[in-house]
Amino acid sequence: MRTSFSNFLLVCLVLFGSAGICHGGELRKNFYKNSYPQAEEIIKSIIWKRVASNSTLPSKFLGMHFHDCVIRGCDASVLLNSTPNNKAKKEAIANLSLAGFDVIDE
Repeated sequence: MRTSFSNFLLVCLVLFGSAGICHGGELRKNFYKNSYPQAEEIIKSIIWKRVASNSTLPSKFLGMHFHDCVIRGCDASVLLNSTPNNKAKKEAIANLSLAGFDVIDE
């Protein structure tokens, strides 16, 4: 019984993963290659430094990714800050449990 459930779960993951549920639109690797070549290296070094001192960060980033991509599409809107005229998505009740914004803001 356990094996059949594991197989079912694996099939679901493969189907949903390949169905394009989460697509990044215009997001792509090396986006800043010409306009700001150091960007990805700077981001990578900050992330690795912070993860080395806080091993819970990867799961926090995964939670952010899930809330941004699965709930409303991969547009990084969960990372935006509020303005006087607009309440940010990260301040929505469903997203109040998210953490790791301090690393992103760094």
